[in-house]
Amino acid sequence: MSILCVGSVALDSIETPFGRAERVLGGSAVFFAAAATVFSPVRIVGVVGEDYPLSDLDFLAARGADLEGIERRSGESFFWAGRYHYDLNSRDTLETRLGVFADFRPRIPDRFKDARHVFLGNIDPALQNEVLDQVEAPEVVACDTMDYWIEGNRKELLGLLERVRILLVNDAEARQLADEPNLLKASIWIRERGPEIVVVKKGEHGAILFAEDWVFFVPGYPLERVFDPTGAGDAFAGGFMGYLAGAGTLDEGSLRRAMVFGSAMGSYAVEDFSVNRFRTLDVSDVRRRVHEFRRMTAFETHPEAIDV
Repeated sequence: MSILCVGSVALDSIETPFGRAERVLGGSAVFFAAAATVFSPVRIVGVVGEDYPLSDLDFLAARGADLEGIERRSGESFFWAGRYHYDLNSRDTLETRLGVFADFRPRIPDRFKDARHVFLGNIDPALQNEVLDQVEAPEVVACDTMDYWIEGNRKELLGLLERVRILLVNDAEARQLADEPNLLKASIWIRERGPEIVVVKKGEHGAILFAEDWVFFVPGYPLERVFDPTGAGDAFAGGFMGYLAGAGTLDEGSLRRAMVFGSAMGSYAVEDFSVNRFRTLDVSDVRRRVHEFRRMTAFETHPEAIDV
């Protein structure tokens, strides 16, 4: 079952203590699709300028991404440049040029409108609402957002949450949205406003899923080499939604497995610059990493060893 993904299609220049990359593929829709197409076809909606190398996305098309919804306009593509600090947890934005993305108004192709799974990348919540107005009968809508929209367009965002089943945010954004330092209480506040599921991303420390009466935590995968954390959150979302679309259900077991697959895909994103690691990634690679997750986290209890 294919996923409709609406988000940014960008060019990035990245500098980390371990190297640099100039004008490489970036954007939420690109990282999401790079991860999700391992599991499910993806229909991408975005906008690029005349300078964007669309042929560089051929590897996504070969894996089942439909690029018809990427509109090319006269002007410059969305461009971001950043420098990461040594721990890779903090970064400095060196330059941002919105280009044609500044006037982006998502137009969903007619044959995309029957999408049952929808991922709304981190764009203005007013535009995210416009996307949902164009889709006929989505069954699973997931969205991402950020501090800028939480602060600057809160009313529109709260209206969007009423139409969303899954919200994916980082821990700072969850606290900001709910005005609550405790993540469990913040998740309850958010779920009372619409989403059934709240996924809180914690970077290298993994992610937490909050549902009505259960919580599931998945750690970050320990890596010897980390080159570029850009797009890891969107790759997590791609693995998470890609698995759910393939499973065709939102039962607890599927959601738990989706969290593990999401964390696995996020770990692949940081192993190279841009989406380069995904170009050669296949299902067998992912399967091995997921088995490693299971080995690292599984344990058996021995009641006789404790006083119960």
